[in-house]
Amino acid sequence: MAASPNKDRNNRRQQILESLALMLEQSPGARITTAKLAKEVGVTEAALYRHFPSKGKMFEGLIEFVEDSVFSRINRIMQEEATSQGKIEAILTLVLAFAEKNPGICRILMGDALAGEKDRLRTRVSQFFERLEAQIKRILREAAIREGKRSTIVASKAANLLVAVVEGRVHQFVRTEFKQSPLDGWNDQWEFLSNGLLV
Repeated sequence: MAASPNKDRNNRRQQILESLALMLEQSPGARITTAKLAKEVGVTEAALYRHFPSKGKMFEGLIEFVEDSVFSRINRIMQEEATSQGKIEAILTLVLAFAEKNPGICRILMGDALAGEKDRLRTRVSQFFERLEAQIKRILREAAIREGKRSTIVASKAANLLVAVVEGRVHQFVRTEFKQSPLDGWNDQWEFLSNGLLV
């Protein structure tokens, strides 16, 4: 049986996004043109634009992939982990592990690949980190109700620090052209950060 046109279209869209992510990984610091991307995918530039009206929309597709992947797994963590500290550790580790598996996408998250692109994309990336921070802050605040524990500094400041550390590790991964894994030494660092996080 022949594949449906919609399935073929979705497969091609997926192929374009995967090729874009791979090119971002293989050419750190390089600007990706639609001509190069079309060649990588094996289609014409016109064919690319049939699936995505602009390169910005391709980047947006990758940002949506990050949001869907990370926040759907965070929802599971919220149900599966018993303690507030366990939830926070699992969420931060998830983001770092996702970054390690998707180096090219890290260039988008750090804004490195968005030079010359629409401000809307940088705003969307900012919202990803803001949403992550809000989730951590909520967990810290709920710890008082659920476990009788409170964060040793104001919950919003603690959440901001934890997300800044994760963001910094992802940035370091990009800066070292993916040589220094965002998970290197993370277990020891988390132990240091979490010591006294909740009392």
